Amino acid sequence: MRSIDSNRWASLRLLCIIAVAGVTACGVPGIPKPPSLDLPQPVTDLRAVRKGDRVYLAWTAPTETTDNLPLHHTGGVVVCRSPGAMYPGCAGGVLPVSQPQPPAQSKSRQTFIDAIPASLLGSDPDSQIFYAVSILNQNYRDAGISNVVSVPAVAAPAAPSDFQAQVTADGVVVSWKETPATGARHFYRVYRRAEGTTTDAVAGEATWGSFQLIDHNFEWEKTYSYRATVVTVIHVEGKPDSEFESADTLAVKVFAHDVFPPAVPSGLQAVFSGVGQQPFIDLIWAPDTDADLAGYNVYRREEGGEAKKINSGIVTAPAFRDMNVMAGHTYFYSVAAVDVRGNESARCSETSEAAP
Repeated sequence: MRSIDSNRWASLRLLCIIAVAGVTACGVPGIPKPPSLDLPQPVTDLRAVRKGDRVYLAWTAPTETTDNLPLHHTGGVVVCRSPGAMYPGCAGGVLPVSQPQPPAQSKSRQTFIDAIPASLLGSDPDSQIFYAVSILNQNYRDAGISNVVSVPAVAAPAAPSDFQAQVTADGVVVSWKETPATGARHFYRVYRRAEGTTTDAVAGEATWGSFQLIDHNFEWEKTYSYRATVVTVIHVEGKPDSEFESADTLAVKVFAHDVFPPAVPSGLQAVFSGVGQQPFIDLIWAPDTDADLAGYNVYRREEGGEAKKINSGIVTAPAFRDMNVMAGHTYFYSVAAVDVRGNESARCSETSEAAP
């Protein structure tokens, strides 16, 4: 009886050893995992920008499943909009849209534009419209909605009307007509874009009730497009102010061609010197403050004669010494300013000095 038990025990041990060896020899995990549901990871970087009555949504397409496996295919994206709180699964706020996405490996930025129905817009500064997206797998299932974002639900004013831009000596003057207000706080914002680029720069902002602004921060001899918008500021007690822009005006293109001379110099004075030395006449005047000033030209004439330029090169300082004078002659001087593009101002009022 004892030998039979020993034999059974030995057989049982042998079976266990064979079973363990069979498992470990093939490299198979001890506990098999359930099959992946292939659910795309929820979006976490949804952003929303309102422009007029449109909302521009953007997010990054997921590249992995909730099991941290590569995501190869998706069934599309559902965009959710709600005038109140956003609930899981976009309950009560699903927009009628499901757009296919490119392969997840591209990691491309996805976008969607929503036109807000007029019925959702009012005058309550505290009202919001909420958005979320969910990414579907091939079986049209998801792992939940994205982060929730919101935009103000206040009606947007119209874009400024009769928008114009004109190049002047002082800068590019942009102007517009009054825009009806909506009851909120507003101001105007003007954008500038250089030809051949895709980047806008803020040319300036103007208070509500203004009808123009002057852009000084451009470069001459370049082409620009200008557009304007109305910015609405939303103020709610206890919260930071938020803002959104109206629709844009049509873009106006201008060529900033500089045909404008600098200001005419002023304060010209002439003083003779020459006792015991070679005679000369010193000229001084008030400096010109134009930003693109290159220098000055000095003109001289005698009684009944024609004024001629007497400097060989541009005079860069507001002073000049005339060494070519003769005793017994009276000279009449004037000065003109010149900018870096060669535009020359009118000559200042003459001053005279005699060489005794």
